[in-house]
Amino acid sequence: MALKKDLKNIVQEGGKMFLPSISVDCVIFGFHGNELKVLLLQMKHASVHGLPGGFILKDEAADEAVSRVLKERTGLDNIFLQQFYTFGEPLRSDKKMHLTAMKKEGIAIVKGNWLLERFVTIGYYALVDFSQVLPMQDALSISCDWHPLRPAPALMMDHNNILNKALETLQQQLSYQPIGCNLLPKKFTMPELQKLYETILGKPLDRRNFQRRILSYGIIKKLKEVKTGVAHKAPFLYSFDVKKYDEALRDGLGRGW
Repeated sequence: MALKKDLKNIVQEGGKMFLPSISVDCVIFGFHGNELKVLLLQMKHASVHGLPGGFILKDEAADEAVSRVLKERTGLDNIFLQQFYTFGEPLRSDKKMHLTAMKKEGIAIVKGNWLLERFVTIGYYALVDFSQVLPMQDALSISCDWHPLRPAPALMMDHNNILNKALETLQQQLSYQPIGCNLLPKKFTMPELQKLYETILGKPLDRRNFQRRILSYGIIKKLKEVKTGVAHKAPFLYSFDVKKYDEALRDGLGRGW
């Protein structure tokens, strides 16, 4: 049975299709204009933003659910996804916000409705190529857009905590896994790669040390091309060696920044 994507049907029929009291929320990171950004929804009946998320079908794995939600929000398949934490504080769900939305939509409020129960959510983060994303809102929002990570706007419920935990996890994993193949275009400059690392870590890195260390991993290759349209000396372009990158992602790099 397919569920119509509007609030009334979600409220009335969702309980038949989705697992009760469990959801997925995703922090979608993109890199654009030398800035790390996050994809956020503008909620329809509240003056706050929220992370893209959704519910898990009764015959669906959690990883499959978040891939489905991401496809709906970004238009992309095969996204780099990492489950990083489960959020289960007793009062994390915003029952008042859902009640307000239901009243504004003229939906009859039935005691014990599945959407008004406590929800535990599984947090994922995703790394995407900013230029490939086609942001699309869901039934509970009016827009879906990129926002600067620093500073992030005030988010609904505990979504700021989810966002902060995702960034913390990304920073930790940056110490032993390669990051960049999913965030940068296929061809990039060394300064662009360094800026990505600096943006994630929130601190400057020494240029020569960074370049020496990145090259020692063997995960990027220097191209014969240079970047065009720049004011000063054109820097060489690089690309990731996908096979070696995937090996490093699986085995780790072993040194912290």
